[in-house]
Amino acid sequence: MKTAFIRLHLAVLLAGFTGVLGRLITLNEALIVWYRLLLSAIALWLIVAFRKTVPLLPLKLILSIFGVGLIAALHWVSFYGAIKYSNVSVTLVCFSSIGFFTALVEPLLLRKKLAWQELALGLLVMLGIFIIFQFDSQYKTGIIIGTISAFLAAIFPVLNRQLLKKISVESLVTYELTGGFLTLSLLMPVYLYYFPASYLIPNLPDLGWLLILSLLCTVWAFYLSSYALQHISAFTVNLSYNLEPVYGILLAFFLFNENEKLGIHFYIGLLCIVSAVSIQLFRVWKSHR
Repeated sequence: MKTAFIRLHLAVLLAGFTGVLGRLITLNEALIVWYRLLLSAIALWLIVAFRKTVPLLPLKLILSIFGVGLIAALHWVSFYGAIKYSNVSVTLVCFSSIGFFTALVEPLLLRKKLAWQELALGLLVMLGIFIIFQFDSQYKTGIIIGTISAFLAAIFPVLNRQLLKKISVESLVTYELTGGFLTLSLLMPVYLYYFPASYLIPNLPDLGWLLILSLLCTVWAFYLSSYALQHISAFTVNLSYNLEPVYGILLAFFLFNENEKLGIHFYIGLLCIVSAVSIQLFRVWKSHR
């Protein structure tokens, strides 16, 4: 259990960089995700080929994994879209609502009883987002998109936990990111028609940031969080990912001076979210003592 928590926290730390990278990369949000998945899928298939562990799975299972990969891809597109419409800090705070959505989605998908304590903590996070939404009206569009992103992000870890009962972490990550790339590729012409991009090919700085985003913040982080899911509930994993805003927001403050653009209500909302995360982590630590 201790090893799983260490891996989970390292994955969260890497995830904290993704919002900053989304701000640094100048591509359209869908193109950021498309290149991210392309580079990640190539890296994963090279790894399994080198290890001679190419996973051969039934077609029905592959299609199921591809479906989860699409959900992950759409989560990332909306995540980076929220950054474009607001900023890194606001988007990462909205991402914290993943705990609330997981408390609802996990019992529904797994057909188990609703955990009222988890739902209450999720509602505390939603209260924090509501406070920011009410008083920082300039970010409303970004907040809505960011909340949609969090809802999508709450779904695929729950589904991953079920898939990990059938296949290995390596097989899951490889097929899932490949499926995300292929399904997003089918949607790209429609997306770019309604949301045209200034340019399609990344410049040299963008390519460097995309490599960091793909290899470190995607491939490695996916491995770490997937291993953690084998020993920790999806709700705890998702709520622990609420520490991602702490790292991301601090980086955004340092690199982009976003603290100069945020009012007192942002910090009140953030305090609600940090409180919910702290309470849940204490509950988990106490239960496994």
